[in-house]
Amino acid sequence: MSMTRIFVSAFRRIRAGLLILPLVSVPLVRAQQTQQPPTPPAQDQTTPDAGGPGGDNGVIAVPKKKEKEEAPPPAPAAPKVKNPEGLSNYSLRVDVPEVTVDVGVLLEKTGQFVPGLKPGNFRVYENGAVQKVVGFKRVEAPITALLLCEFASTNYYFIYDMRNAAWSFAQQLRPQDYVAMMTFDMRTQIVTDFTQDKRQLYEAINSLVIPGFSERNLFDALYEAEDRLSRIEGRKYIILLASGRDTFSRITLDKIMQKVKNTPDVTIFAVSTGGALRAMTEGGPGWNAQLRDLDYLQADNQMKTFAKMTGGMWFSPRFVGEMPEIFGNINAAIRSKYQLVYHPSDAKQDGTYRKLRVELVDDEGQPLRMQDEKHKPLKYEIIARDGYKARQEVE
Repeated sequence: MSMTRIFVSAFRRIRAGLLILPLVSVPLVRAQQTQQPPTPPAQDQTTPDAGGPGGDNGVIAVPKKKEKEEAPPPAPAAPKVKNPEGLSNYSLRVDVPEVTVDVGVLLEKTGQFVPGLKPGNFRVYENGAVQKVVGFKRVEAPITALLLCEFASTNYYFIYDMRNAAWSFAQQLRPQDYVAMMTFDMRTQIVTDFTQDKRQLYEAINSLVIPGFSERNLFDALYEAEDRLSRIEGRKYIILLASGRDTFSRITLDKIMQKVKNTPDVTIFAVSTGGALRAMTEGGPGWNAQLRDLDYLQADNQMKTFAKMTGGMWFSPRFVGEMPEIFGNINAAIRSKYQLVYHPSDAKQDGTYRKLRVELVDDEGQPLRMQDEKHKPLKYEIIARDGYKARQEVE
């Protein structure tokens, strides 16, 4: 057989085998497609009573809620009180009046506050009767003050003193203090409301350049200041910078004194202005000059009375150099005080005015004597309100 025939014969056999393979493989593929995988055993999908999952792939079990919560035990019954026959139910309320007195103790020579005093060193009198002090503490807290300034077209020396005094007061303020400024001539004007920003107060002082009227209505301005401060709770202070003269007020001296006495928790510190001008012109010739001197003496007495009635202080400087020391003393008197509390022996709430007097005594009840390091006696000044108005009982 030739090589050509052998090659043709082999080719035919290979082609015949390729035609048979698809017929044999088709049943195998169909048999694999019809064969289903075995079904896994059913898992327990029931939720357990409580706890974690019921199986490897089970749902999270939620604890069952109780059908009914147990009710708390009933409260014990209130005891029944049977009133006697003819006696109805009633309630009793007793209001015990309480008086708080701020007392400052300063050395007369230096104006320094005297520390270290004890409750037994204070003796308080109300209308001449000794009171028992039930509360005592030393207080030093931020202040709430109103700067009341006379700004009238009278003489430049008065405005000059007022501005320097106001500036010295502003330098003594602390960040927690609240201060407002009000001026007066014929009318009052609120220059700045209560603020803790000292820059606003400095700007307000610098704005006082040209006054409007020459009238000085001191009584009207002080009455309005007392009325405004009475709406603010807590201890308040009025720093009064004025000549003390009143020329055209509708309020009389008696009415303003009554207002000062009856306004609680307001202390007045008064600084008279124009001292240098008065020193240069005092005792001049002529009837008008003598009347002017009498007017200023009366003005000084009024300023001093306003301060003394409220437990404050009065100053009459002649030189600008005195201002820092004056306001240093005012600052010490305002911030460092002893606070006394007592229940008055006269508990009547009749709205009457009660006179107050405070004394310092030693352990034996004798007047307290102070000495310096060289055992020289020191004089001191007690600063407290002249009195207070009792609360009026409302029927």
